[in-house]
Amino acid sequence: MRAVLLVLSLFFYSFAAGTELTDRVLTLAQQRQVLNGASWAAVAQYTDGEPLFAIEPHLRLAPASTLKLLTSAAALETLGPMYRFETPVYADALPDADGTLDGNLYIRGSADPTLGSDRVSGSLSAQQLLQSWSRQIRDLGIRKITGHIYADTSLFSGPSLPDKTNWQNMGNYFAAPATALAFHDNSFEIAFAPQAKDGAPVAVQSVWPETEGLKIRSFVTASAKDKRDNAYVYAAPGQYDLEIYGTVPVTRLRGQRIQAALPDAPQLLADMLLQQLEKDGVSVGGGAILLENAPDYTAMHLLFAHHSPPLKDIIYVLNKRSFNFYAEMLLRMLAVQAGQSGSVAEGIKQLYAFLQANGISTHDLVLYDGSGLSRDNQLPAQTLLEVLVFMSTRPNFPYYYDSLATLDDRGDLLLLRYFLHPFKRTQDVHVKGGTIDGVKAQAGYAKDRNGRLIAFAFIANNLLDKDESINRFYEDVLKLLLQLPQP
Repeated sequence: MRAVLLVLSLFFYSFAAGTELTDRVLTLAQQRQVLNGASWAAVAQYTDGEPLFAIEPHLRLAPASTLKLLTSAAALETLGPMYRFETPVYADALPDADGTLDGNLYIRGSADPTLGSDRVSGSLSAQQLLQSWSRQIRDLGIRKITGHIYADTSLFSGPSLPDKTNWQNMGNYFAAPATALAFHDNSFEIAFAPQAKDGAPVAVQSVWPETEGLKIRSFVTASAKDKRDNAYVYAAPGQYDLEIYGTVPVTRLRGQRIQAALPDAPQLLADMLLQQLEKDGVSVGGGAILLENAPDYTAMHLLFAHHSPPLKDIIYVLNKRSFNFYAEMLLRMLAVQAGQSGSVAEGIKQLYAFLQANGISTHDLVLYDGSGLSRDNQLPAQTLLEVLVFMSTRPNFPYYYDSLATLDDRGDLLLLRYFLHPFKRTQDVHVKGGTIDGVKAQAGYAKDRNGRLIAFAFIANNLLDKDESINRFYEDVLKLLLQLPQP
């Protein structure tokens, strides 16, 4: 009988505490004008199951980059934290005594998102990658290749961008197309000439890597008011004629630099490898050519294979830097791992299957990509919460948890940095943020005063553009969580 009374008393205490906390969150919301006319949801619970509050938990909202919490969880659990992508290089034949390879060279795309990227620890930069591959080819005694250098992109299928990609986004690095053979994060750098006069046109000074056939028209002007670049590149995948609109800050010295999506990353990789080989004394008789259909590799000779850093390090950058390109590459890899075509549609199917297999409902999900860039994505805050709670029970949780931003790095918590410092608990909040037009979201983990772990998800849609005051509301709610349990 005492046990029954104890359980009942704990239930009513939890219910009363949850009701009080919900009322406090609603009161805080009423004090924030930014939420007037907006749609929003807020949920939180201890990861051991005790609920704290749930306000509109099943309301479908655009999640922005908090969607990466789903994609990265599925990738970690499906592939494993130590998974390494392997990019093999084949040849039709081995070199003869004179060093002549009578045939072609093949780079087989394996969905490695880090080829030629310097974002992930342990990854070779673009130049280092080309030099390494050229050296390995020469070390095999090859001094002449009579045929072509082929770039095999057959592992992926369908459009290289999700269906709902915004036209303003697609030419920029944060919407770089996903390709089975990636290179340099599928993006390149544009350097503007310095311009000290407000309102004056800004010319393009240089680009890197240089891409043959690329034409850029700049309609960018210098701004004395805006301290950050507000320049957008307009181009579709495969389009070599680019236009840039917007503003960059005035400057008398070094010009502003932005990043744009490469029109054809696999082609550029093959071109630059050919150039590197010839620079290093290996002649190539043919050209650099794309392959959309895989040849029969069983009849070829494997020359060497390049390996990526472990997946845990890729996930670290994906979440902490909210890097869309890695999320989209991993979404397609979910499909490949399941033996399916590496398309956006198949990747989303596999993401749904992963959630369903782990008891997370997909009934209210409407997804078009793996990064959250599309405004048309919809999911409830409750789904984010359930994924966070599920991952807290998994052996891979330390990698997942560490990939979320804290106050000590320049990731998603940058705007929340100052309110937590007085608490001296800057490591007690790990969060994935999300921002697109009219959307601000945050989801992650916080620890109460006893170190007990809480999962939370906050989403607000239909906000007035550029209104950052929603972050003050999120700070207020996080303060409530950090001060639990109440004395």
